[in-house]
Amino acid sequence: MNFDYQRIPVADGVSLNVAVAGSGSPVVLLHGFPQTHLMWRHVAADLAADHTVLCPDLRGYGDSDKPADDGETYSKRTMAADVVALARAFGHEKFALAGHDRGALVAIRAGLDHPDHVSHLAILDVLPTLDMWDVLHGVSASVAFHLYLMAQPPGLPEQLISGAPDAFFSYFLDQWGADPEAIPADIRARYLEASRNAVPSIVADYRASAGIDVEHDRADREAGNQLKMPTTVVQQDWGVALGYDAVALWRVWAPDLVHETVHSGHFMAETSPGSVTKSLRDLLAR
Repeated sequence: MNFDYQRIPVADGVSLNVAVAGSGSPVVLLHGFPQTHLMWRHVAADLAADHTVLCPDLRGYGDSDKPADDGETYSKRTMAADVVALARAFGHEKFALAGHDRGALVAIRAGLDHPDHVSHLAILDVLPTLDMWDVLHGVSASVAFHLYLMAQPPGLPEQLISGAPDAFFSYFLDQWGADPEAIPADIRARYLEASRNAVPSIVADYRASAGIDVEHDRADREAGNQLKMPTTVVQQDWGVALGYDAVALWRVWAPDLVHETVHSGHFMAETSPGSVTKSLRDLLAR
């Protein structure tokens, strides 16, 4: 399946790079860290056989624009609005949405803020921002050291990461993957180049998750807002690792929930694309 590449304006001064293929009901796939839309290459090609598939680089990542941060520029609310604008640019007022890692946080926010636009929601290997911070305790929180580093005020995180960007981003590609060969050398090189060129915006994305994103999640929890669309969560067994009931946690947010635990590592769309595709197709059939 050949994908067509376009640049789509989604906000004032911000355009997203997006790969598009297929026809049929629309599915938007959002990538994670430290990756680009290319992480979906296997899953997207399968889904494009009978769906219109949109695979953007998130703002601040890949070949999408990287505006300077004003405190809200990289909030998940702002990034979710990008996704709705992107789909609308292709004539889709309603679409299925799947996100991995950082893209999953954007997808959750899109489901909460734009329920009339998101028909189905798939979340790969994250927790909602508010819960993520709540479950990190003691030495077990060391798995998420990068969250604390990039939560610091502007200056030091950017300087430290920019001092050895390939070492920093390679660490996650090496440590989080179950199969080192699932990401070929040429794709890995493209991830590293893209991340190396986006340090300030990547840090701003993470910094937002220690500030404004928590505020938005807390407001939704207090108001009782939920993800009303059919929702599938696919994640590693973080509940056992960090000591919480994963299904119970997710049902607070998503009453129409299918929760799946997998053992294919964090980069599951590349390690086990067939399994991820099946989960998405099962979701779309609900």
